[in-house]
Amino acid sequence: MGIRRAVHVAIADRLAEYDVLVEVGVGDRPGVASALAERGRTVTATDVREPAGVADGSFPDTVAFVRDDVTNPDRGIYVDADVVYALNCPPELQRPLVDVARAVGADAAFTTLGGDPAIVPATAEPLPGVREVLYVATTRGRPGAQPRRDP
Repeated sequence: MGIRRAVHVAIADRLAEYDVLVEVGVGDRPGVASALAERGRTVTATDVREPAGVADGSFPDTVAFVRDDVTNPDRGIYVDADVVYALNCPPELQRPLVDVARAVGADAAFTTLGGDPAIVPATAEPLPGVREVLYVATTRGRPGAQPRRDP
């Protein structure tokens, strides 16, 4: 298994505790969303641009795609979500991600790119078997969660 696939599996393993998920900023990387849908989860992927795979039919048909901008979100897309998540979430999108999740009573989860810090209060959860951290901003009262800022 390649490194990217291993990271996707580790993220999907962690997020599989949620039933309804919305991925923000899916781009042309629906691997985690697809893995979650294969596990029977309901997954909607959003982005400001339609991924090429939607037009050519290579985007997973088990994942719903909706064009949306998390900085000016259509909250109806997120209203049923248990978690709103993003992969490689830049610092400037972390607050909008957490805000939309909080507005609908969902958790927010994200990974960062390279050395980008988490700039919102979130619990850093190292993922087993890979060198990746999932940050979780809990709004649903998950037991044991202790929000903190990453240094």
